[in-house]
Amino acid sequence: MDTIQLKATKRTALGKKATKAVRRSEMVPCVLYGEKEIIHFQIEEKKVKNLVYTPNVYIVQLDIDGTEVEAVMQDIQFHPVTDHILHMDFYQINDEKTFKIAIPVELQGVAEGVKAGGQMQLMQRKLKVKGLKKDLPNTIAINVEHLIIGKVIKVSDVKVDNLQLLNAKDSIVCAVKATRKAVSLSNQTEETDDATEEGAEEAGKE
Repeated sequence: MDTIQLKATKRTALGKKATKAVRRSEMVPCVLYGEKEIIHFQIEEKKVKNLVYTPNVYIVQLDIDGTEVEAVMQDIQFHPVTDHILHMDFYQINDEKTFKIAIPVELQGVAEGVKAGGQMQLMQRKLKVKGLKKDLPNTIAINVEHLIIGKVIKVSDVKVDNLQLLNAKDSIVCAVKATRKAVSLSNQTEETDDATEEGAEEAGKE
């Protein structure tokens, strides 16, 4: 999995007033969990945009006052009106520890149902997995070429080497839905077939 580097500074003052002061200075208050010590720190809001406003998921290499740790973003809170980032939670990881993370889904190929006029619908843009850092892909690739109209791919159909999928097994990842175009093409085909059969019957009578 790709990584992104962020520099941060420890927070010495905590509480509501201190947190408000952090936000007024265009910094984001953050917490790092995962080890015995919980670390409170802050990052410039503009520096986390490449981590937050993207469909990609990264291993975060945090530099907190010169101490480097690896982590994954676990939670984020936004202001309900301004959409400014209010708070971020990170979870510290290492090479030997399994952890949970959501990985983007990548659909590969063109479904047979789409070729027939159907519409591909991606129900789950990310799937939650548990595993080691070394086994994490950038995306979970799912081949959809075989899907016809009305068929779906469930979590139980998805296999990822060395990773445990945590979503409900019967939840739908993607599906090919019928469209007006597909129904129209189907009706036209049926009408053509009926006309061909009728023509064959008339010819037989003659």
